[in-house]
Amino acid sequence: FRGCLIGAVNLKSSNRNPVVQEFESVELSCIITDSQTNDPRIEWKKIQDDQTTYVFFDNKIQGDLAGRAELLGKTSLKIWNVTRTDSALYRCEVVARNDRKEIDEIAIELIVQVKPVTPICRVPKAVPVGKAATLQCQESEGYPRPYYNWYRNDVPLPTDSRANPRFRNSSFLLNSETGTLVFSAVHKEDSGQYYCIASNDAGSAKCEEQEMEVYDLNIAGIIGGVLVVLAVLALITLGICCAYRRGYFINNKQDRESYKSPGKPDGVNYIRTDEEGDFRHKSSFVI
Repeated sequence: FRGCLIGAVNLKSSNRNPVVQEFESVELSCIITDSQTNDPRIEWKKIQDDQTTYVFFDNKIQGDLAGRAELLGKTSLKIWNVTRTDSALYRCEVVARNDRKEIDEIAIELIVQVKPVTPICRVPKAVPVGKAATLQCQESEGYPRPYYNWYRNDVPLPTDSRANPRFRNSSFLLNSETGTLVFSAVHKEDSGQYYCIASNDAGSAKCEEQEMEVYDLNIAGIIGGVLVVLAVLALITLGICCAYRRGYFINNKQDRESYKSPGKPDGVNYIRTDEEGDFRHKSSFVI
């Protein structure tokens, strides 16, 4: 009796953009407002990264939600202990065979917020007065992406030191999105204990305090050290010159040649005989 069918299935949701923190529970609302079918077919699908998978099909929970989700009433979906991987677009589909319009669907976007973990902070230990310095704070787990605040001796730092008279002796810029604190030229007043806090809607996390020391350069000491080095080099050069003049650096080859060619003593003549092939005294020895 197809011609006698009246009505059409229609769906609505009390919240099409639920936001929940990780490890809490959430209800994905899907409500049938109009239908002539007493037992419609219900399906839930998850759309994530261009892939569609079943969440509720053939009257049971499917996939990674098995064991931590259930159907509320006829059509709504309750999820316990949500994780960051549950953030996705969910589609509720209802098929009512006895209605003039048999099929209706509604999409619900679930956002799971993740609390930041302890950020990694990098603070230089010592910086000379007048030099630039960069402090870094990074956190990679939080969702939505966290923003950053830097503190010195438990006092929050503004994004621009020029905007606050309290920091008129400093010159720094803070990027709250990247967590970078940049000093164009540090002053003695910039010494202290620094730490960073990463925050989002799910919570916040703080890194350990680290000390940055700003010290004066000892110009007189540096000049004195350079003069001492120059004086030592001058003394070494003078010593080498004196050693040359006194003959301490005579060529060893000359010494060997002088030793091999001794002078002939007076009154002695040397001759070379063909038979002997060596030098002998011309006169005989008297014993």
